[in-house]
Amino acid sequence: MSIDLPIIPAKRYFTIGEVSDLCGVKPHVLRYWEQEFTQLRPMKRRGNRRYYQHHEVLMIRRIRDLLYDQGFTISGARNKLQEIVQVEKDKKRSGLMMLSGMEVFEPDQDVDETKLVDAWTASGILSDPPQLKLLMRELREIRQLLI
Repeated sequence: MSIDLPIIPAKRYFTIGEVSDLCGVKPHVLRYWEQEFTQLRPMKRRGNRRYYQHHEVLMIRRIRDLLYDQGFTISGARNKLQEIVQVEKDKKRSGLMMLSGMEVFEPDQDVDETKLVDAWTASGILSDPPQLKLLMRELREIRQLLI
């Protein structure tokens, strides 16, 4: 039952009619999904007119895929969406945790490479100190070319 959906234009806001066409779903279904999926919150303006943003159009397509193509129930799709959102949050959080505790150096600041290598090795971010020294040398050379 999968159909080819049109490319989403580069616009800031989409009306419910445009989203209906872009996602292959009737407007009344979109209004129903707003009640069932808390992640779906279009902006409302005068006269309760709905305006969807790009990320909401993508989410609607994801919901449509879960329900129509993968055969999920509404509650199953809701749970799957929450799971997907949690996984994405965890990925972002783990990326931030890897960077936490790292010192920020100014471009012209001299860096004690030994201390940096020791800190990165101790934190578990780097397990190959010679590789870091090589990388730092290459970065210094690139910086010199840019100056």
